[in-house]
Amino acid sequence: MDWCHYRFRSVWNVPASPEAVFAVLENAEEYPLWWRQVREVRQLDEHSGRVRFRSALPYDLVVTVREVRRDRDARVLEVGMTGDLDGWVRWTLTPAGGGTRVLYEQEVDVRRPLMRWFAVPGRPVFRLNHALMMRSGQRGLIGHLGTS
Repeated sequence: MDWCHYRFRSVWNVPASPEAVFAVLENAEEYPLWWRQVREVRQLDEHSGRVRFRSALPYDLVVTVREVRRDRDARVLEVGMTGDLDGWVRWTLTPAGGGTRVLYEQEVDVRRPLMRWFAVPGRPVFRLNHALMMRSGQRGLIGHLGTS
């Protein structure tokens, strides 16, 4: 097992249309407005940017992201990332019960030296840290969309 490799999957149920949710998720520069762990998003060009985020643990992670897929018809957004984390993130939206089921998938290898050093003993803490960030993201998105 590669202790520095992670696969995450989160499902958010959002009481808003898939079109409204997609519009917010495709506008990464505004993530810091509604997702408090996303501290900074800086656009580098039309299809890439730099993102700095921090959850409960006392360190920032910085990644450069590049758009891989933006498909409004299929309601899929995907980026590749390099930096403190190397891998990809994908959002897939489907209509569900008058709202939207948001599937977040991420597969990454940790490159940040401190996290690699603590890979084995820190793994449960890193996973919990990610879960807390995702819970906050769901709440922030729902609040940003003005739904409850």
